[in-house]
Amino acid sequence: MAVRPILRWPDPLLSTPAEAVGAPDEATRRLADDLLETMRAAPGVGITGPHVGALRRIVVIELPGDPAPTIYCDPRVTWSSAETARFTEGSVSTPGVTEEVERPARVRVAFADLDGVAREEAAEGFRAACLQHEIDQCDGIFWLRRLSRVRRERAVKRWDKLRRA
Repeated sequence: MAVRPILRWPDPLLSTPAEAVGAPDEATRRLADDLLETMRAAPGVGITGPHVGALRRIVVIELPGDPAPTIYCDPRVTWSSAETARFTEGSVSTPGVTEEVERPARVRVAFADLDGVAREEAAEGFRAACLQHEIDQCDGIFWLRRLSRVRRERAVKRWDKLRRA
């Protein structure tokens, strides 16, 4: 396991859709281990391959209270509720910048685990927001794009100020 350097926004790789993992292999397992170590060091609750420049559709999420981290290979949202919820989001690629984002309150996500076993997970609340946030990242959609123009400009100004400090 190794802590990898995290790309900082606006690195163009953070806006590039990631490639499918397919059948997880040893390289995928090493990447998952490195992502977990990197996320914990950041610190954060979610991270993807693209955050470290590995354009693979792999997500690691570990929320407070989780018994263990969850690794999602090739995750995709298969259903989302019409009801929405707002949660404060940020990114390991823009540390220190957060903003409220509105997303569907509940989702179902299909993915494969590191053994290649197809799985599905229903999530609500903050876990649903985290899954959507990280899947967006795998799709090349950086979280700032989910903000209104005014809130995005405000967040970008905060990020620019933090980077200059």
